[in-house]
Amino acid sequence: MEKYTTPNFKKEMMKDYTILMPNMATTQWKCLQAAMQSEGFHLEVLDTGTSEVSQLGLKYVHNDTCYPALLIIGQFINALNSGKYDLDHTALLISQSGGGCRASNYIKLLRKALVKAGYGNIPVASANPSGLEADSSIPLKLQLLRKAIAALEYGDEIAALRNQIAPYEQHAGDANAWADKWISTIRKWMLQNKNYSIVRMKKLFAEIAQDAACIPVHRIPKVKVGIVGEIFVKFSPVANNELQSFLESQDCEVNVPGLMGYINYCVANTKLDDLFYGLSRTAAKGAAVLLSILDSIGKKQSQAMIEAGFYAPGSFRELMTKPEGILSLGVKMGEGWLLTGEMVELIEGGYSNIVCAQPFGCLPNHIAGKGVTNRIHFLYPQANITAVDYDPSSAKVNQENRIKLMLAVAKENLQRKNTNQTTTSK
Repeated sequence: MEKYTTPNFKKEMMKDYTILMPNMATTQWKCLQAAMQSEGFHLEVLDTGTSEVSQLGLKYVHNDTCYPALLIIGQFINALNSGKYDLDHTALLISQSGGGCRASNYIKLLRKALVKAGYGNIPVASANPSGLEADSSIPLKLQLLRKAIAALEYGDEIAALRNQIAPYEQHAGDANAWADKWISTIRKWMLQNKNYSIVRMKKLFAEIAQDAACIPVHRIPKVKVGIVGEIFVKFSPVANNELQSFLESQDCEVNVPGLMGYINYCVANTKLDDLFYGLSRTAAKGAAVLLSILDSIGKKQSQAMIEAGFYAPGSFRELMTKPEGILSLGVKMGEGWLLTGEMVELIEGGYSNIVCAQPFGCLPNHIAGKGVTNRIHFLYPQANITAVDYDPSSAKVNQENRIKLMLAVAKENLQRKNTNQTTTSK
């Protein structure tokens, strides 16, 4: 039997290995990259177009595998084929959530694909807090974890503020220029080993939000659209065919719930494991403490945004109450109850038009996303939700046409609302 394996990643490889990581949440990943570089990782984030990487993924991974796996593995092999890297000093980094989702097994699929593609010498490193791949994990020291959390928190705030400014900016490009300025600033903070403590984060959230409020805008009613779905397809422009850019080209304000929501979700599920399934009480107590810390940071960020005149979500503990009457918190495979909770929170926050990104092969996402829409419509009649499938065979034009149908309804609803408000004011 042919053995599909690659070398394990060793700590000493950090000194002279370039570590490649697939792109996902572009703003947050730029900040995270600097945080990891400050701790000695020679990290490069890949950014490759959809068609070529999906076809490479299909070449080396079975076509009934999750769409994100095809793209991630395709990105890696495309990079190794490019000739840009010293293949004797290159490693690949992939994250593992440790849950029941098949994403935790992508690392096995990646190793098999590397051997088949002739790159059996390339080490694969795992980033996970669950003890998976213990012989090939990157060292997750406390300082790195603190910096990573800070990088993602700052990245979430910048992305959220930029998205609320861009559709209304008086001078084209102001929002992107503002975001680039703050991304550069945060990267410098990480590389200089500063401003990643909880105290400093909470203070700087307000400074960032107040600076965003200084950008000249002209706020007129626009269609507001939220994006939810499987974590990779929700964020990655490669995976969702530039979904956010398309929606903005249709004159919409876009809201993509932050990446830290998923981090909090993973922590909360450790506590829920004990509540629902009687697993480790010790782990549950530790998770409860960590969740309280993370939630306090999130609440401070939301407060800073609201005080500066922007929309911000409620606390994560409030989010945990949103699926009530729709889906149990025991549903935690993939994005599970978080996906349902984010849809409800968006609707209650004024983003009643929602695109639910459904990647091929992601059964949990279809259950906790598409599967709950009827119940959500019953509870929130204003909800306008469309599920869009993403896979190698889906034509971008078909996806966009489906979204346009949802936007047509959204524009009619907005026009009706504006007409009613005008009539009432008279």
